[in-house]
Amino acid sequence: MNVLTLSQLQFAATCMFHWIFVPLTLGLSVMTAVMETRYVRTGDETWLRMTKFWGKLFLINFALGVVTGITMEFQFGLNWAEYSRYVGDIFGAPLAIEATLAFFMESVFIGVWIFGWQKVSKKVHAASIWLAAIGTNLSALWILLANAWMQKPVGFVIRNGRAEMNDFLALVTNPYGWIKFSHALLSGYALAAFVIMGVSAWHLLRKNETDFFIRSFKMAAVWGLVASLGVALSGDFHAVEIAKVQPTKFAAMESVWETKKNAGMSLLLIPDAKNERNSVETLTIPGMLSFLAFKDTAGEVKGLKDFPKELRPPVTPTFLSFRLMVGLGTFMILASLAGVFLSRKENFVDNRPYLLLMTIAIPAPYLAQQFGWLVAELGRQPWIVYGVLKTSDAVSKSITTTQVAVSLIGFTVLYGVLGAIDFFLLAKYAKKGPDSDLSHIINAQGRG
Repeated sequence: MNVLTLSQLQFAATCMFHWIFVPLTLGLSVMTAVMETRYVRTGDETWLRMTKFWGKLFLINFALGVVTGITMEFQFGLNWAEYSRYVGDIFGAPLAIEATLAFFMESVFIGVWIFGWQKVSKKVHAASIWLAAIGTNLSALWILLANAWMQKPVGFVIRNGRAEMNDFLALVTNPYGWIKFSHALLSGYALAAFVIMGVSAWHLLRKNETDFFIRSFKMAAVWGLVASLGVALSGDFHAVEIAKVQPTKFAAMESVWETKKNAGMSLLLIPDAKNERNSVETLTIPGMLSFLAFKDTAGEVKGLKDFPKELRPPVTPTFLSFRLMVGLGTFMILASLAGVFLSRKENFVDNRPYLLLMTIAIPAPYLAQQFGWLVAELGRQPWIVYGVLKTSDAVSKSITTTQVAVSLIGFTVLYGVLGAIDFFLLAKYAKKGPDSDLSHIINAQGRG
């Protein structure tokens, strides 16, 4: 392997590992804030216990997310120095705002939330988790706006051999970024809901704290259904935007080789990237692909053969990742819909097949999001900034294959250890269940 390939593998590994923690942080921060707000409004101690229990899992996850995110930024200066030199003035702006505004905000108020249980009133304490959740979600916004600029570059000029920003507002209002943000945010809420449903189902199978975990499950099922439907809707908007600004990615997602109008969507298709033709299509919905891309069945979908070979993304992994993402998303909608109805039945705790399904379904949203990122990043190739800078031109010129290989191994080992610690802690405290006595917090905060 050369420096380019190893650097791609290293960034992919660190990015995908980091994203294991981000969506749960996005979702659990808001859901924890809602739980504490319900406690403040009702005085119901169960909501306080829920806040403490799910909030503890949120904090464990948040800590690992911060640690794994920091190392990614160093790679821009080490492995991708040419990228930083060429577009650093643009790409660095949203990252700087994220660090100085959003991350600072979430870190400060998470500190207040952790240490302020018996030091501030319950209303102030609830406000702190809301501000931390807002900061967390704002952090995701700026990161995704930066990534969206790589997907659809706007507001810049090429001057003195570099890309320079000339319209910051264009970057901030980039429609690709806002669609991507809504898609990622809703998927984070769906993932958090599935984690809560899965952990709750595990306890209900054992008849532990049934009232507590039924209430948690009911709340999460509604969140999961609404968020999963929102993911599907925002995904549809995203596909339209991709068809418009990244036609090669769209063609790879559907393995379309020949340009055609009234293009149908084949539900069962194995792409043949080597011979540049499709295998036998089955269960094809006529005109559906054109409709999804252009909201017109007569719309023309550009095929991969209309683009030079060197500008085509890897077809098979992009195609399969997209299909797996959509399949898992469909499962999440159906599973959460079933949860909304089943959790309201008196014999819910005796529905062992469904509870077992939801326990083992915890990885589903994680996998769906990883496949989604594979579509986003593989489908953009060979560009690191679509249509502006190729990935092969962005890698550092001064590093060696050995240096990257050693750092890749080091990151893999380090992240493996961190991941094992995180999963151990999450499993330990998830299995332990909620605290039984929180009178010390109630007494300190007062009941007013």
